[in-house]
Amino acid sequence: MPRRFVDLSHTVEHGLVTYPGIPAPELSDHLSREASRTHYAPGTEFHIGRISMVANTGTYLDTPFHRFEGGSDLAGVPLDAVAGLRVAVVDAAGPAIGADAVPGGDLTGAAVLFRTGWDRHFGSAAYGAGGHPHLTSDAVDALVDRRPALVGIDSVNIDDTASGERPAHTGLLGAGIYVLEHLTGLRALDEGSAWELFAVPVKVAGMGTFPVRAFATTTIDGAR
Repeated sequence: MPRRFVDLSHTVEHGLVTYPGIPAPELSDHLSREASRTHYAPGTEFHIGRISMVANTGTYLDTPFHRFEGGSDLAGVPLDAVAGLRVAVVDAAGPAIGADAVPGGDLTGAAVLFRTGWDRHFGSAAYGAGGHPHLTSDAVDALVDRRPALVGIDSVNIDDTASGERPAHTGLLGAGIYVLEHLTGLRALDEGSAWELFAVPVKVAGMGTFPVRAFATTTIDGAR
């Protein structure tokens, strides 16, 4: 059956500023096309790129290891926790998103995605300037009680960054609920369609965060 796809990820490129104070990625050639010509037959050339990048770049997934030394890392992410997840979209402008915004119904194993519209500031100073939408402690408690597999937001941080406390990361990751930050394009997820989320990171041992190509998909008529 035909499917519709919506890209929910920011493009990673040379010099991209995702979060204030975090170095931008640097892209370069490991092997340029010109240099590769000395290795291959005439008319045959390849490009091998190189990237130097902090893991918290673009749209990325946080695992428990990001917050807790003994937590599971990227290599321990089960595919059924980040792929093919039933989506519950929440419209919440914030800045403080409380428990009353947590949707009703069964959220077990779902992806709860908070659509705040803050992604409109991505790439500008306003994105990380403060006052961004974030979850409050009571919203986190309500989510932990409902047991989704993943909670995402299209804001600069799922926590309030005005202080050093991080209740959302602490509560969600401590409960084994993955966090997906810096989403974009959630406005395209219309009501009435049964969306599924895919946000699979690279399988890296000893790291807790990595960019993903997050996307949502549904059948054209919205039926499963």
